[in-house]
Amino acid sequence: QVQLVESGGGLAQPGGSLRLSCAASKRPFRSYAMGWFRQAPGKEREFVASISLVGGTTYYGRSAKGRFTISRDTAKNTVYLQMDGLKLEDTAVYVCADTGPTRYAGSYYPEDEGDYDTWGQGIQVTVSS
Repeated sequence: QVQLVESGGGLAQPGGSLRLSCAASKRPFRSYAMGWFRQAPGKEREFVASISLVGGTTYYGRSAKGRFTISRDTAKNTVYLQMDGLKLEDTAVYVCADTGPTRYAGSYYPEDEGDYDTWGQGIQVTVSS
C-alpha cells in the first residue's frame, strides 16, 4: 500500500510563497499521476494541481493557474507544489493524492477524486497578515 507524506505547510503572508512536498513510499509500482486537492472550512474539496509521473504533463485547477507550479522528482518519488502569490482564500488543508497504476492518459480526469486511490493525511496552509 502506497503511503503519502506531505510536508512544507505552515503560515504565510498574502503575496508570499510556500512549497509543499509529497513523498510516496512503499510503492511497488509506478503510479500514473499524483496531485493536490485542498479543502477550506465549510467548503468542498477542490482540485489544485496534478502531474503525470512519466511524461510530466501538468494540470491545474482554476484557482492555481498562474500562481502555483507542480513538479516531480521521479527518483525521489516526490511531487512538489510551489505556491506563489498566496491569497487569504488559499487557506486550507492541502491533501496529496495518488492515482495508482490503473490510469492512463485517455482515462485520467485530474479533477475527479475517484481517479485517486491513495490520499495523504493533509497539511495545513494558512495565509494571514
